[in-house]
Amino acid sequence: MRLDQTALRSTMARKLFRHRYLYLMLLPAIIWAVLFAYGPMAGLYMAFVDYQPTLGNFWSSFLGSEFVGFQWFSYFFNGGDFVIIMRNTLVSSVLTLMLGFTIPIILALSLNEVGNQPFKRIVQTASYMPYFISWVIAVNIFAALLSSDGAINELLMLVGITKESILFLQEGKYFWGIVSGANTWKEMGYNSIIYLAAISSINPELYEAAKVDGAGRLRQMTAITLPLLKPTIVILLILSIGNILNTGFDQYYLLGNSLNREYSDVIDTYSFRYGLQNSMFSYASAVGLFKSVVAFLMVLGVNTLARRMNSNSLF
Repeated sequence: MRLDQTALRSTMARKLFRHRYLYLMLLPAIIWAVLFAYGPMAGLYMAFVDYQPTLGNFWSSFLGSEFVGFQWFSYFFNGGDFVIIMRNTLVSSVLTLMLGFTIPIILALSLNEVGNQPFKRIVQTASYMPYFISWVIAVNIFAALLSSDGAINELLMLVGITKESILFLQEGKYFWGIVSGANTWKEMGYNSIIYLAAISSINPELYEAAKVDGAGRLRQMTAITLPLLKPTIVILLILSIGNILNTGFDQYYLLGNSLNREYSDVIDTYSFRYGLQNSMFSYASAVGLFKSVVAFLMVLGVNTLARRMNSNSLF
């Protein structure tokens, strides 16, 4: 047994030495992850104390604050805002997931069928350009389109759907659809690149064999492309489910206002308002920790379900 362990350590040492330059290149990423991903997790302790920044410097306030356990979590769950915040977060996230997950697949499949390469490149470039636009600019575009004298209202009145302008951003009932559409518009082109890359790796001989058997383009898509895309779709779906509570901050904060807050206030904007604007740092930390724990459990659950159903999973 001792000889086996010695041989194992010797083999591992040789592998480490052989690939030392690769591990050296990996070192900056490891340091970054430790400093910016794992190091800040020590701040989760703030969710279990009554943090008072007036006790001195940060560390004396952080470590000297009174330990209150799950008091802030109880305050959040029993408060009147919990139901509204969770409703807004879940509904807008599910709508975004339904649109933002399916449309990139449809876009990738459609672009794969385009034979005109210049046209294909133009459409692909135009579709993923919004990804590189900041939310400040994107929100201004949507605000201009949805204003009372914007293009959307002009079009609706032109075709006779409405007789007067609709105040889209002032009426909360439209907010979920607007933010879901904005998220999809901004992300769909970039997300479709992943599916196009997966499609490009499919063996062309499969399509040639299908043509010999008389399969048309639609039949090739349903019998070859989609089944071979299934592992990629499952992995991205698992990652998307994990982010279902991570709706984002910029678009909700910029599109939201006092008139539609009942529909636009989600976990991220709620924790920002209480943490930075109301200086309830411990309460905001508890809300953020709750979101992270739920997301982690959802990833584990969906991954386990996917592995049992079709053996395609993230881990």
